[in-house]
Amino acid sequence: MANRTLTMTDELVAYVHEFGVREHPVLAALRDTTMTLPESNMQIGPDQGAFMALLVQASGARRILEIGTFTGYSSTAMALALPADGRILCCDVSREWTDIARGAWTDAGVEDKIELRLAPATETLTTLDDDSFDLAFIDADKPGYDAYYEGCLRVVRPGGLILIDNVLWSGRVVDAAEDDESTRMIRALNEKIASDDRVDHVILPIGDGLTIARRRP
Repeated sequence: MANRTLTMTDELVAYVHEFGVREHPVLAALRDTTMTLPESNMQIGPDQGAFMALLVQASGARRILEIGTFTGYSSTAMALALPADGRILCCDVSREWTDIARGAWTDAGVEDKIELRLAPATETLTTLDDDSFDLAFIDADKPGYDAYYEGCLRVVRPGGLILIDNVLWSGRVVDAAEDDESTRMIRALNEKIASDDRVDHVILPIGDGLTIARRRP
């Protein structure tokens, strides 16, 4: 029995990846490719990808909005979990990174489920209808997190889910010496959501911290 989350050693992480995840071969190859990039730390882990895929299946989501696609691990994992009529709208500004994502979508056979818009997500959000998505995933520039959260609250239907990545920010959220803009914005959003009566929420210590917020009906 334990009343707090177990500290994850490298050995435990490896154990979880071996026995706790059934990683699709395309995802494994994509993870290896992304690890060669200088920005590889931006990629979610296989356990988080598997968890998000299960959320998609358990919630019955059919319309997903992703803000911040990078090389496509999360979008590929979620697309593989969607039913045949499911769709994901991906928002990013990097053609270089999303060209890698496009390759993964094709290799996984999910390219027909995914639409990519190369534009600032705040602009894309203004074009979307209210209550038109079942689930949203935010994993982009941290100074934009509050705007993305508010936009997702509008476009995600009542009862739908908003997932927000990096909310523990490698522990910097509790380090008073850390005062950069990204850290301040993440702290502010965490505090805002904690008292936001529009949602029910939990922060899970998976990856770099994942908030799951359910929009209240």
